[in-house]
Amino acid sequence: MYLKFAWRYFKAKKSANAINIIAWVTAGVIAFATCCQILVLSVFNGFEGLVKSLYASFYTDIKIVPATGKTFFLTPAQLAQIKQQPFVQNFSLIAEEKALLQNSDAGDAQTVIYLKGVDSNYSKVCGVAAKTNKGIFNTGTVDEPGIVLGASIQYAVDVSLNPALGTANLTVVLPKKYSSGSDPLQSLSEGNVAATGAFTIQQDFDNKYAITNIDFVKQQMGLKPDEYSAVELKLNDKADVTLAKEKLTALMGKNYKVQTLYEQNMSLYNTMKMEKWIIYAVFTLILIVSAFTMVSALTMLVLEKQKDISVLQSMGASQSSILKIFLSEGLLLGGIGAATGIALAVIICLLQLKFKFIKIGGGSFLIDYFPVQLIVTDFLLVTATAAFIAFIASWYPARKAAAQAFELR
Repeated sequence: MYLKFAWRYFKAKKSANAINIIAWVTAGVIAFATCCQILVLSVFNGFEGLVKSLYASFYTDIKIVPATGKTFFLTPAQLAQIKQQPFVQNFSLIAEEKALLQNSDAGDAQTVIYLKGVDSNYSKVCGVAAKTNKGIFNTGTVDEPGIVLGASIQYAVDVSLNPALGTANLTVVLPKKYSSGSDPLQSLSEGNVAATGAFTIQQDFDNKYAITNIDFVKQQMGLKPDEYSAVELKLNDKADVTLAKEKLTALMGKNYKVQTLYEQNMSLYNTMKMEKWIIYAVFTLILIVSAFTMVSALTMLVLEKQKDISVLQSMGASQSSILKIFLSEGLLLGGIGAATGIALAVIICLLQLKFKFIKIGGGSFLIDYFPVQLIVTDFLLVTATAAFIAFIASWYPARKAAAQAFELR
């Protein structure tokens, strides 16, 4: 009933045309703000999904690292226990260290890299092999190691992967872990590797990592047979990551740290979420500004309908009923604006998904259009925000209407 009264007041012709204009301006501002909120949140969702997919190509579901230091020891019995866990699909042993990569055939071109030694299971737990778009993913053996470079590293050391030009032989300089000599040069080792391929994932990886054979890295660093830098695990599709982490943490003990995919990139994900909420807050401020115009429109409507209020009072309407009528008027105004804005945002997002007509300038990103992803919780959040602000803005005019003294002339 209250909404019916509100709808009639909304449609009714006013004595002052300004009331209609202010009401429609208010609805328009709310529509604009809610449309922008949905669009921006959807774009952030799209970029977040894209970044997560790229990072998931390099990072694994679970990673076990030392609680302190750079390396730890894992016995065959411990590895067997990890393998026996029902949620583990496969795992790969890792030996990683910072290194200097040199190409003497290109005028001693060199760059600092993170050299990641992996075993034969690595391509089964990680997506780097699928992202190797030049040459092949081949880490070789301890005697004939191959190296797969990040795309930026390939250019930095001027490596050609054209088979017609032959295989590029590179030099890797690594620190020895257990060197005890006083000569600094004795604490370094040099080894030759053959460039076999290059991967392109994301700039953070492309200009930082190179992947080679784990036994070669352990040999150059002087690591012991059961000594590793990490264990990277791929879980079964239906595995619960949180439960898997808890079980592995209990299994491995306090000397090991178990990290999920999110925890391996916590700073990145937290930054993305913070940016998303900041943008949401900015557009919420626009909604708050629209609330002032709503207060003006409803206050003028209350003055317009003073006689109607008195008639309702004479028919037995209570203050609570009058209050609910004008609260419904404000919520109706906010609802029309929010529904229009959300509908417009959905249409734009669906068109973007189909035609990708809104492009990213510069042409240096992995994709040339803005990705979007519609999430139900975003719609619920924006709708709840618009409804709350509309309710707060309607409260004062509604209270003023309900407190009006009975007067019928």
